[in-house]
Amino acid sequence: MFKTLALVLALVTPAVASSIDPVPYEALVSAEVEAAEHGFAPDVWLSLNEDQKALALRPADWMLSARMYHAGGGGATGNDSLGCRPIAMRTVATDPRVVPRRTRLFIKETVGLRLADGTIHDGYWYASDTGGAIKGNKIDLYTGHGRGSMAPVMPLNMRSLTVVRAGTFDGCPPA
Repeated sequence: MFKTLALVLALVTPAVASSIDPVPYEALVSAEVEAAEHGFAPDVWLSLNEDQKALALRPADWMLSARMYHAGGGGATGNDSLGCRPIAMRTVATDPRVVPRRTRLFIKETVGLRLADGTIHDGYWYASDTGGAIKGNKIDLYTGHGRGSMAPVMPLNMRSLTVVRAGTFDGCPPA
């Protein structure tokens, strides 16, 4: 059995190793230093595209205190204030006197969050909702259906988030 396993590993390993491009040591060290300077884990920093890096380096347009909301079980129901279905981990409620509706946002602290479906959050959110309790410098992150949907962002609850204007959007927020 061990001989068979060794043979399989010997056959598979070269194919796997040759399909991965090597990264120079200096590039990895440089990426680690750059990531640490900007408050990111190295793997998260390396996964960002140039637009995301530029947004992450910009000073905050707003520092907003985070809250969360969800659908079902005492949470939100129906459409957002634009008449759109809220999109989990994309829709936010803000005070429109502070953050205008239809503003595309980049929230640095949400980049790299592992979501319930296994994907990684890219930091983009959409101001398409308002709320009676969202007054002033607060932001309410819509997490999805049920209290369990709040787990990925629970560490951000009541924290001050770095929010950058990343543009605007028409229609409903993209899924």
